[in-house]
Amino acid sequence: MTRVVRFHELGGPEVLRIENVDVPEPGRGEVRIQVKALGLNRADALLRSGNYIETATLPSGLGLEAAGVIEKVGEGVEGFVPGDAVSLVPPRSMIRWPCYGELANVPAALLVKHPASLSWEEAAAVWMQYLTAYGGLIDIGGLGRQDFVVITAASSSVGLAAIQIANEVGAIPIAVTRTSTKRQALLEAGAAHVIASAEEDLEARLKEISGPQGIRVVFDPVGGPIFEPLTAAMSSGGILVEYGGLSAEKTPFPLFTALSKSLTLRGFLVHEVIGDPVRLEAAKAFIIAGLISGSLHPVIARTFSFDQIVEAHRFLVSNEQFGKIVVTV
Repeated sequence: MTRVVRFHELGGPEVLRIENVDVPEPGRGEVRIQVKALGLNRADALLRSGNYIETATLPSGLGLEAAGVIEKVGEGVEGFVPGDAVSLVPPRSMIRWPCYGELANVPAALLVKHPASLSWEEAAAVWMQYLTAYGGLIDIGGLGRQDFVVITAASSSVGLAAIQIANEVGAIPIAVTRTSTKRQALLEAGAAHVIASAEEDLEARLKEISGPQGIRVVFDPVGGPIFEPLTAAMSSGGILVEYGGLSAEKTPFPLFTALSKSLTLRGFLVHEVIGDPVRLEAAKAFIIAGLISGSLHPVIARTFSFDQIVEAHRFLVSNEQFGKIVVTV
């Protein structure tokens, strides 16, 4: 038997329990990994609370990102052997392949032999944030040199990854955060400009920064009323990539702005990239090259032990973090 995290009812962090369960043999195309570290995602909290795109079958496991050592290889798996150090690209279903545990069965097709220079904590903090940022900015947004790009929720792990990727391709990242508390940290993380949306006129500041060129790409997980000032500052032919829906307020459709500027407002899920082998390989190559060169480097907000999983989830929903939350196993 092995220890895993499960929940028997929907609710807050307190519903999470560490339990001893039997882990089945890895199925065809799967491997079993001895987990060394877990990356926490907002999706984990949404599943736990009953607000995710999947509906948990209780009792349910959870978790999308892990790094560890292969313990056993299932039938039909090639290219991996016991002892390999690997990290996990998030699978489509965390109910089918939960990874909060000391041992976890995962799809071999989504494993990566990450650069040996990464610690377990760093390896567990890579794939969700960089694949999401790469998919929205590069794969869909076509971000390039000297493009102005607005990155909202900039102090999140995805936001920080987006800042790094923007700098990697020579774009100009404008970080948007709610207050000025994290302004200096965002500048040190690579943002060219920082706007505190609760303290400044967002539209005016964006227009001041970008000038007549305007904002070509917006990368946003929030939605809500912010759509209006964001689109007002965008350039003709610009694209707004929406990858979340954190705002509790309604999101207006800026019809006349979209018409007059020929804007693209595009919803994006990271599984568009993960589910396409060609796009995934291109993304992995870009990210691994950046990790090796050091231009991409996971920012870890705080590390918890496995026994502190409830405390880790409390910190996850506090919105106080700057970067990725990691749990060591």
